[in-house]
Amino acid sequence: MNAPRGRPGHRRLRRRHLVAVVLSGLVVVALAACAMPRAATTRFDDITTRDGGANSRPDGRTGHEPPSDRSGSPRERQECADGTPATASYAPHDAEPGVVPEGSTMERIRERGALRVGISADTLRMSARDPFTGRIEGFDIDVARAVAEAIFGDPGRVRFRVITSAQREQVLIDHEVDIVVRTFTITCERWEQVAFSAEYYHAGQKLLVPSSSDVRSIAGLDGQRVCASEETTSLALLRTWEDVEPVAAATHTQCLALFQQGRVDALTGDDTVLAGFAAQDPYAKVVGEAVSDEPYGIGVPADQVDLVRFVNAVLERRAATGGWRQSYDRWLSDVLGGAPAPPTPLYGRAA
Repeated sequence: MNAPRGRPGHRRLRRRHLVAVVLSGLVVVALAACAMPRAATTRFDDITTRDGGANSRPDGRTGHEPPSDRSGSPRERQECADGTPATASYAPHDAEPGVVPEGSTMERIRERGALRVGISADTLRMSARDPFTGRIEGFDIDVARAVAEAIFGDPGRVRFRVITSAQREQVLIDHEVDIVVRTFTITCERWEQVAFSAEYYHAGQKLLVPSSSDVRSIAGLDGQRVCASEETTSLALLRTWEDVEPVAAATHTQCLALFQQGRVDALTGDDTVLAGFAAQDPYAKVVGEAVSDEPYGIGVPADQVDLVRFVNAVLERRAATGGWRQSYDRWLSDVLGGAPAPPTPLYGRAA
């Protein structure tokens, strides 16, 4: 897979494209951090070059954790201490989009005049600002507007607040926003601080490789260098892949830069993030089956269960009426393939 990318002309094109990416201001932030032990992994700062340039391979490969599984098996869904699956939410019961009960959280939001939503502004295809229109658009934004429409009858009654991944829980705890729609993976640890809707998108860890590459899965990566962002579950899983040299970078954007410079052969992360990269880089493509489960939910303050039930009713209607599929087709299908079925909601959590 390296021969085509090693051509000087190809590298120059990739560098020019990198400059365009940087100028566009589309900076993709790191995935939600997940503590993990440090393994013997090459950092991009550690890469030594034969010619002093940026594109040579390291002289020697570093070791990494022994292989455990290269079959691509996804991680098992998390089950919380009380036996409730992490992805179980509150059933909608009598909640109905467009119907705002008196005294409810939705009524207070309606009286305020806008739904306050915590989002990303730089996750292309999920939630990113269009440099030409200035509008923030993407799959996550469509979800937020659907909730606003169910409350106000107007999808435009939204007040977006751009937040980082690390701020997602705190802005809900402090009631600074009504909901967070920001590639927010549902976990039991987060349920201890906030509440989640039912799963609205099932992401998974995949590979980004050059468009000329024959690699189709992890099995084709033997002897190659693969980058993942530090302190993420993606890097933790990458370190278990046999005969692959893991390379750690501070952010996914730095991984993309290494990839475009030819200093790594592939990068790995959530397919939603990789879809945005592939959309920016005509020389890249997303391949392989997902090797992890990343169930996304809408974050809601823990003490506003009525809003969670209402949001779940919105999600159910959106899936039943084709809104989910239309949004997927618009933002993700050209990179990730045809639309899968929307996630099946799981309920059973007691208020």
